[in-house]
Amino acid sequence: MTQSKLSGKKIVITAGPTYEKIDPVRFIGNYSSGKMGFALANVCAEQGAEVTLITGPVSQKTTHPNIKRIDVESAEAMYQAALTAFTDADAAILSAAVADFRPASPMDTKIKRESGQELTLHLLPNPDIAAALGCIKKEKQILVGFALETDDEAHHAQDKLKRKNLDFIVLNSLRDKGAGFSHDTNKITIIHKSGESVAYPLKSKQEVAADIVNQLALLLQ
Repeated sequence: MTQSKLSGKKIVITAGPTYEKIDPVRFIGNYSSGKMGFALANVCAEQGAEVTLITGPVSQKTTHPNIKRIDVESAEAMYQAALTAFTDADAAILSAAVADFRPASPMDTKIKRESGQELTLHLLPNPDIAAALGCIKKEKQILVGFALETDDEAHHAQDKLKRKNLDFIVLNSLRDKGAGFSHDTNKITIIHKSGESVAYPLKSKQEVAADIVNQLALLLQ
């Protein structure tokens, strides 16, 4: 891909985990490092795009001047930021591992442990960012989702692709060695809404990001 492929394009990328507060010191979260999302942001920026990177709590750094970084903590905050940024964007790549649920009543003070006492958390569903953007997506906007699965991977990914009005989905499996959270490598299959799918071998996340952005650039031509 030449450097001009994404010149003038506005790309929204979500990355990392979200933290859903239980009390001031505890939260519901996941193991996402944000590496995949940050690699995508770097590749898009290097290809000339104006990138809005909405990231949950991670240790990753951004240095490219084409990347506008928005730091959030909760799924609700990421949802609001994504809705706003997508309004005038050409595309969005939703690589964040967003918590599906949040505690209904987070405590203002630390929950104390009492001997023998059980703790039950009442969880509420978080807003579905991909589904929300899929509903407001305009004709020329491109929406890319991710599916991290552990079983019946292709079926679940294709179902998510259709339900959320995605243009293509990036499938990775936790059963693949070297893929998924925290690794510097990933192994993906890209599934298009046409039904076409392309499987890639294990690569560095920077190389995987380039493969994904190549597919995106073709749709943005």
